[in-house]
Amino acid sequence: MSETNASPELLKTPDGTPLKVALSRTLRYRKRTALLLVAPLFLFVMITFLFPIFDMLSRSVENKTLHEIFPETTALLGNWDETSGKLPDEAVFKALVIEGQIAAEDQTINKVGKRLNYEKSGMSSLFRKTGRQLKRFDPAKLDTSYTELVLDIDKKWKDIETWQLIKLQSPEYTAAYYYAAFDAQMTTNGLARVDENNRIYMTLFVRTLFMSTLITFLTILLGYPIAFLLASLKTRTSNLLMILVLLPFWTSLLVRTSAWIALLQKEGVINDFLVGIGLIGDDSRLQMIHNQTGTIISMTHILLPFMILPLFSVMKTIPPSYMRAARSMGATPFTAFRRIYFPNTVAGIGAGGILVFILSIGFYITPALVGGTDGTMISNFIAYHISQSLNWGLAAALGTILLLLVLALYILYDKIVGIDNMKFG
Repeated sequence: MSETNASPELLKTPDGTPLKVALSRTLRYRKRTALLLVAPLFLFVMITFLFPIFDMLSRSVENKTLHEIFPETTALLGNWDETSGKLPDEAVFKALVIEGQIAAEDQTINKVGKRLNYEKSGMSSLFRKTGRQLKRFDPAKLDTSYTELVLDIDKKWKDIETWQLIKLQSPEYTAAYYYAAFDAQMTTNGLARVDENNRIYMTLFVRTLFMSTLITFLTILLGYPIAFLLASLKTRTSNLLMILVLLPFWTSLLVRTSAWIALLQKEGVINDFLVGIGLIGDDSRLQMIHNQTGTIISMTHILLPFMILPLFSVMKTIPPSYMRAARSMGATPFTAFRRIYFPNTVAGIGAGGILVFILSIGFYITPALVGGTDGTMISNFIAYHISQSLNWGLAAALGTILLLLVLALYILYDKIVGIDNMKFG
C-alpha cells in the first residue's frame, strides 16, 4: 500500500507516535494555552464586574440587621396579631430588654434604629435612647414588668405602628427597598404609595430616560455632518481635524464641566455675548445652569466624540463610487444620499447611539455640578445613598432597576435594529 493511500491510523510522526494521537495532543495543548491566556481577563472581569453586581443584587434584598440583633424578639413577634390593636405580650418586651441590653453593650442597637429609620423617621433616636437606658438597667433590681419598663423609656413604644414596623422588617430578606424605589411602601394594609411630596424616584427614572434619549438624538444631529465631512476630506486633512475631535479627551471631565459652568451662568460668556450684540437685555439674561438645559448642553458636548468616532469609522468604509454611480443613473444628490449613503451609515448610528445612551444614562459628575434640582439624574441619588445617607439597600435597588432597564432597552434595540447590524468600522 502506498503512503498516500495509508489510513490515518497507520501514519506516524518521526518519533513513532500515531499521527491521530499527536494531533489530539497538540489541540489539547493549544486549548489549554488559550485558556491560560484568557484566564487573567476572566478573573479581572469576575472581580471587578460580576462580583460587584452580585453584591449589589444581594444588598437590595438583604435585611438581616433586625433578625441577627433581635432574633428572639422578632421570632415572638411572628405570633403577634398586629391588627388586634393591642401591644405585644410580656414575653416580647422581656426579649426586647434582654437582647437590647446585649446590643447596647455591643454598640449594635444603633444599627437597628438606623435600618428602621429608612422606613419611618424617629426610629434611630428611639433605639439610641432605649440603648442608653438599657445599658444602665440591672435585671436584679427590676420592680415592675418588662412591659412597663420599656413603655416608660419612650412614648413611641406605646405606639402600635412602632411594633408593626418592627414585625414588618423582621424577615431576613425584603422587597422594601424595591418598593421605595417605586415610591411605594409596605404597610399592614398592604402595598401603598408614599406621600405625594416624597415621590421622587419614578420622576427621576423618567427624567433620566428622557434626557439620555434627547442627548443621544442631539449627538446624532451634530455628529453626523461632522463625521460626513471628515470622511469626505483627504486623509491628511481629516486626520488633522480628527485631532480637534479627540482634543476634549486630553482634558479632565471635571475641567470641561467647570468650563461649561463659566459659559452658561447668568454672568457667563454666552449671556455676556448675547447682551453685547443686543439680542437680549441685561435684565433678561438666560437661566442656562442648574437646570435640565445646562445638563443637556454640557453632556451633549462631552459625549459628542463618542458619536463621531463610530460614524466616521463606518463612513470611511463606504466607497465614493456608490454615490457617483447613483448620480450617473440620474439620482439627485439628496436622493443618492437618502437611498444609497444614509442606509450604509445606519450601523454607525446604531453603534454611536447605544454607546452615547448607555454612557449618558449613568452619568454622574456633570448633572451633579450643572444640573441643580431639575437636571439631576437617578445616578446622582444612587451616589447620595451610598456616600451620604448610607442607605446601601435602596442604592442597590435603584442600581439594579437601572441595570435591568438598560438590559431591557438593549434587548429592544436588538429586536428592532439588530446587534449584528451595529458596526464600529
